[in-house]
Amino acid sequence: MSHYAVIAPPFYSHIYALEQLALALIEAGHRVTFFHQIDVKPLLRSERIGFYALGHKTHPLGSLKKTLALAANPLSPAMFTLIGEMAKSTSLFCRELPAACRQLAIDGLIVDQMEPGGALVAQKLGLPYVSIACALPLNREPGFPLAVMPFRYQQNEQARQYYASSERVYDWMMRKHDNVISEQAQRFGLTGITQLHHCFSPLAQISQLIPELDFPRRNLPAHFHATGPLRSSSAVLNTSPSRKRHGLKVYASLGTLQGHRYALFKKLATACHAVGAELLLTHCGGLNASQAQQLAKTPGIEVVDFVNQSDAIAAADITVTHGGMNTVLDSIQQGKPMLVIPLAFDQPGIAARVVHHGVGQRLSRFASRKACSIQLIQLTRQPQTDHNLSRLQHALQRAGGTQQAANIVIAALSQGQPVLARGYHG
Repeated sequence: MSHYAVIAPPFYSHIYALEQLALALIEAGHRVTFFHQIDVKPLLRSERIGFYALGHKTHPLGSLKKTLALAANPLSPAMFTLIGEMAKSTSLFCRELPAACRQLAIDGLIVDQMEPGGALVAQKLGLPYVSIACALPLNREPGFPLAVMPFRYQQNEQARQYYASSERVYDWMMRKHDNVISEQAQRFGLTGITQLHHCFSPLAQISQLIPELDFPRRNLPAHFHATGPLRSSSAVLNTSPSRKRHGLKVYASLGTLQGHRYALFKKLATACHAVGAELLLTHCGGLNASQAQQLAKTPGIEVVDFVNQSDAIAAADITVTHGGMNTVLDSIQQGKPMLVIPLAFDQPGIAARVVHHGVGQRLSRFASRKACSIQLIQLTRQPQTDHNLSRLQHALQRAGGTQQAANIVIAALSQGQPVLARGYHG
């Protein structure tokens, strides 16, 4: 039995996906422990997974609230404060994780792409590690838009210039985090590491995003594996065509960080009412009781804090989402078209891919109620969408999911050698 450490950013969507991977590893006979500040512990739902708290002095109980508040409203000057918090988290891992790994006799690390501290510590300790892309992969290549950019995919000179210019702006914004990465790498005696994308594993990189939902890639490493969504083994893939019922049923979620957006929910509720659609809206605890009650006064609108998302999507005709990776993949698994309202981070990039592959439409968060109503109706009148969704459903089935990801992790961490992707011939 090996003992694996999991290192991730302190966000529920990432913790949830990695928790499913951890449980698959535990089923295979291994021990798994998450390392993070104490506030992250309640995000883990399974008692079978270990937790080791770091940062008792620098990240005490209650300190995560500030980071989550910044992440919930990132498109403002607060973005730079959030980047500063990310830099502090990386410093925490580099400062305290080495001793913790020695104390718990860690054999290998499973590191989210978004938290480079785990990769730096693994290299410092000489431990094998794998990288996991829970969100859009952050792997860079020339002529390809960064994950956080909203651009549609084009390969003309003007598009390539846009991509390159946006990359320079992004790197300027992220310089505080990059400085920490560079400083810690030098302190550990590691060379050639100055940015986050320099920290990915040389053994195995695993992504929830499948190539059939991405823009065309040309330079991914041979050990890059697209396994599809990291979900529990009980998650059921709906392969039957969408049922055409009398009346439109809509499921809406803006994720765990954006559920406070009352004005946007209100616009969506009035848009659904205008087209005679029933709406199940989940706010993940982001609304207060008064706001939830006010929204529920609109006929045909049900408002809840949490729900079994897979079941809710299966019962709907359309998913309205912020474009989080988990919700998008859940919608594809259930064969439901999406209206994507991106709000932050990689959501604009995911929305661009949803549109590119014809499984949904994008709507600006500033769009009118009328525009929202029109988009909902249009999604019910695009027969090609069902074909596109079916194609992606089958691609998800082939990808292998959580069990395939677990097999790759075990092979990479036990052998300490690169695990090549299926179909790679050199």
